[in-house]
Amino acid sequence: MALVPLSTLDGRRFDVAVIGAGVNGASAAQHLQAAGYSTLLVDKGDFGAGSSSRSSRILGNGLRYLAPGRSMWDFVRHPQRFRNAARMAQYALAARTQMVEETGERVRAINFCYPIYSDSQYAPWQIRAAFALLGVLNRGGTSLGYRMLGRDEALALPLVRWVRTPEKLRTVALHHQYQFDWPERIVLDTAFDAERMGAAVRNYTAVAGLERLQPKGWRLRLADAVDRGQGIGSATVEAAMVINAAGIWIDRVNGLAKPDARRRITGTKGVHIAIRLPPECRDYCVVSLNRDNEQIYCVPWRDGLHYIGPTESLYDGDPDDIRPTEPEIEWLLEEFAHLVPGAGIKRRDVLYAWAGVRPLTHDPAMPKGNRSRRIHDQADDGMDGVLSITAGPLMSHRVAGRDLAGAVAARMPPSAAPQPLSYAARSLPDEPGSPALLNHRPGVTIAQLRHAAMTEQPNDLVDLLFRRVGLGWGETMARDGAGPAARAVADILGWDEDRIAREVAGYRDYLERMHLLDTGSG
Repeated sequence: MALVPLSTLDGRRFDVAVIGAGVNGASAAQHLQAAGYSTLLVDKGDFGAGSSSRSSRILGNGLRYLAPGRSMWDFVRHPQRFRNAARMAQYALAARTQMVEETGERVRAINFCYPIYSDSQYAPWQIRAAFALLGVLNRGGTSLGYRMLGRDEALALPLVRWVRTPEKLRTVALHHQYQFDWPERIVLDTAFDAERMGAAVRNYTAVAGLERLQPKGWRLRLADAVDRGQGIGSATVEAAMVINAAGIWIDRVNGLAKPDARRRITGTKGVHIAIRLPPECRDYCVVSLNRDNEQIYCVPWRDGLHYIGPTESLYDGDPDDIRPTEPEIEWLLEEFAHLVPGAGIKRRDVLYAWAGVRPLTHDPAMPKGNRSRRIHDQADDGMDGVLSITAGPLMSHRVAGRDLAGAVAARMPPSAAPQPLSYAARSLPDEPGSPALLNHRPGVTIAQLRHAAMTEQPNDLVDLLFRRVGLGWGETMARDGAGPAARAVADILGWDEDRIAREVAGYRDYLERMHLLDTGSG
C-alpha cells in the first residue's frame, strides 16, 4: 500500500498501539489485528532494521538454552533457571517446526557439527542427555536430525577436518539446524499482513510523546522521522493499550511516559564476519564454545560464503550507531583460529561484517542479561495499560506475537470480529521480460524493485536493497547495483539527479561504515 501522510492518522483511536516494528512488534500487530483489535504499528526507523536484521540468523532447536553455564550444578542450585530454559527450548522447537512447515521458503537446512573433546566442558553423555530432553519437548515436531559421529567419521567431514587438536576429539554431535536466509523480509511479510487485515502500519514514524489518559488509555504524539516528499508531518493518536516492542530502545520509550521507569534491557553486542571457504564446506557448520565459554559458529551463508560469530560483549553505547570494530573482528579471527586452525583465515579474508545488540532481559543476577523472554506489565511502574517485551528472539517471534495478543485479551476485549492471518511468504510480482537488476543475481528484477518502491514504504537504497529485495546480503553487498536501482525507482520516489547521486554515495558509505566493506572505486 502506498504511504499516506501522517496527518491522516491525527485524532484516531486504536485498541492497541505497538511501538517498534522489529520482528516481535510486527508479530504482535499481526496477531492483535487478526484477533479483532484495531492496531497501530510504528517504528522510528525502517521495518526490521534493528536487531532483527543483525542476528546470527539461526532458527535454533533450543540446545543453547539447555547449557547450564559454568557448571552442571547451576541448574541444580537454581531449578527455576532450568524450568525457564526448558520453556524457552520448547518455544524454539515449536517455532522451528512451524516455520519449516508453513514458511519453508524463508529458511534453509544446515548440518551443525558440535565437536566434543576429552577436555571439553561438556561430556558426550551430557550432550546425549540434552538431545534426549529436546526429543521429548519436540514430540511431533520437525526432526532434529541428531546423531553422534565417531572420531574418524567426523574428521572426514568438510570443515570438521580442520578443527584443533584432532587427537583429543572424542565425538561430534551432528544435528540439523535451520537458517533464516532473510530475516528482514520475514518482518516485512508480517507487518504487511497486519496492514492487509486493517492495521495502520508506518515506518520512519517516531513516538515523540507518551502520555497517560484518565481514567485509562494513552495519548501518543507521532512525528515523521524523515521527509519522504510530504514534508515532516505529525499526528496525535490515542490507544487503550500500548505494547513497547522497541528492542534495545525499550527503556527510552518507557522513559517518555515515566522518566524513572525501571530498567528492562541489558544489551549485548554481537558481531559477525563473512568469509569464503572451499566449496565442499558450503553445507556444513561448526559450532563450539570459545575461550570465554560462549558459543561461536561458522555458518554457511549466501553466495557460497560462511559467517563467523558472534561476540558477546555488554553494550551501553549509542543504540542508533551500532557498528563492528577492528578489535572485535580480530577477536573473532583469533577465536576461530583456535577452533578451526586448519582453515587459515586471516583479516584479508574478511569480506564484510555486521553488528547488532540483543535486547536481553535485565537481571541483576545475570551480568550479561537473561535470555528468557519476558512480557512486562508496566503497571508496576505506574504505567497501567503498557506492556513491554524483552529477550524475544527472532526464532520464536510468532509465539511472542500470540502471547502478547493473549496478554491484551486478558485485559480488554477486541472491538471487532477476528479474521484469519497469513504466515505465507510475500512475493513481489514480476513482469515478463523485466531485466535483472544485477546480472550475477538474476532472482531480482527491475519490475520487482519498482513494485517494492511503490508499495512497501522504502525511504532509501538501503531499505530497498537490503530489506525489500535482499540483494544487500550478497558477496559484494550490491555495491554495483546502487546506481541502477536508484535510477529505476527515481520517478516513483521523486528523486532528481542530485538525490540519485546522494543515494548512491550514501549507500556506499553505509557499506563502508556499517559493514566495513571496501567499495573501491567501482
